[in-house]
Amino acid sequence: MARSDILPAQELIQQPAGRSTPLPETAADLVVVLERRLSGEVRFDAGSRALYSTDLSIYRQLPIGVVIPRTIEDVTITVEECRQRGVPILGRGCGTSLAGQTCNIAVVIDFSKYLNRMLTLNTGGKSARVEPGIIRDDLDNTARPHHLTFAPDPATHQYCTIGGMIGNNSCGVHSVMGGKTVDNIEELDILTYDGLRMTVGRTSDSELQQIMAAGGRRGEIYRKLHDLRDRYADLVRTRFPRIPRRVSGYNLDELLPENGFHVARALVGSEGTCVIVLGATTRLIDSPPHRAILVIGYPDLFRAGDNAAPIRKYGPIGLESLQAHVIENMKRKGKAVPGAKLLPQGDTWLIVEFGGATADEARERALEARNEIEAHLKGHLAMKVIDDPAEQHHVWQIREAGVGASRVPNAEDAWPSWEDAAVAPEVLGKLSPRFRQVTKQIRLPLDNFRPLWRRLRALPHHI
Repeated sequence: MARSDILPAQELIQQPAGRSTPLPETAADLVVVLERRLSGEVRFDAGSRALYSTDLSIYRQLPIGVVIPRTIEDVTITVEECRQRGVPILGRGCGTSLAGQTCNIAVVIDFSKYLNRMLTLNTGGKSARVEPGIIRDDLDNTARPHHLTFAPDPATHQYCTIGGMIGNNSCGVHSVMGGKTVDNIEELDILTYDGLRMTVGRTSDSELQQIMAAGGRRGEIYRKLHDLRDRYADLVRTRFPRIPRRVSGYNLDELLPENGFHVARALVGSEGTCVIVLGATTRLIDSPPHRAILVIGYPDLFRAGDNAAPIRKYGPIGLESLQAHVIENMKRKGKAVPGAKLLPQGDTWLIVEFGGATADEARERALEARNEIEAHLKGHLAMKVIDDPAEQHHVWQIREAGVGASRVPNAEDAWPSWEDAAVAPEVLGKLSPRFRQVTKQIRLPLDNFRPLWRRLRALPHHI
């Protein structure tokens, strides 16, 4: 690695408020030590840093460097060396975060290449122990022959990692069946920035008292969490949003006594701001072997949103929306969309999945839901039950393509920073026209800068 490609850490790290002297160590010094001590890959060159400067969001932040550990020991050494120099660290999954969670001026630790194994599968206890870099579908494919599944499945389920899902508190189509990631984590093997490694999970009152009485760094952490819980318990009970898909902020409610002082679940969604996750014990749930989907067409997104919550009472195992603009963008990019011809009339569709022990049972549940919706809900244009597995696959492919279909080069930019805004349908209906008006006003002056931006991008990178 050319040392000229490595910038001093003091040039890369913004000094904390009150620090009077620059950081004494350099990224060059750090990379030398890491290369000597680690069995994994140490990448502090300009190209690797550029590759890891972004995720699926609109944000860009050049990291200090990248470590791809082969072993857990590589991780602990990396954290140790970074701590000694006051260098920030950042755990990374597959980089599909929508709000810049994997972009920072830090040493990025990428678990996906080597620390990606299934350690144990307990079919009787319906659980699995995994390393953080395991891909969600690799876990699910191992569990599926036993009719078990890891319920959360974002659109990126084919390549997102469990560690990344823990950081994000990811959801997905089948979170209506089995909950968010936080609902499916039993234990975490964690490493703190000051070097403490421990396993955390649900904690009984007697266990909590024993841990605090034992003292040490572990006892101190549990005592402070206990004090934090007691100080804000009433506010958490009364003020935390009671919505099914609350994934923002810290899960302080998991520390309440009625939730078992579940430290592992309290850390889900913390985006690596508290600990590095070295491993996880996940909950698995029963997975119906046969599926049928009911596709409901609506004239617009808002009427589909009005019906999404009421439809849950019919017992779907999956529920997702799809808008025609996704199909339009896929076609504009020259991609085949075989599932489009299977959709009933509409501009926006709800895809409602039902499961059963047999194909007939799954289809019957979809038909019963169709009849109930026809009789009791309004706003839809047409409905269609699809029970052929191949056709269902084509429909779900459209949904998953939405991750990349939101951007058409030189035609339409993606703004995924508010993609998971959890608001009521009536609020969304009021927000959307105003949002389109504001973004149009912003877009016009931005367009005027495009020629200048192209010229700037053509300049040598060191200017």
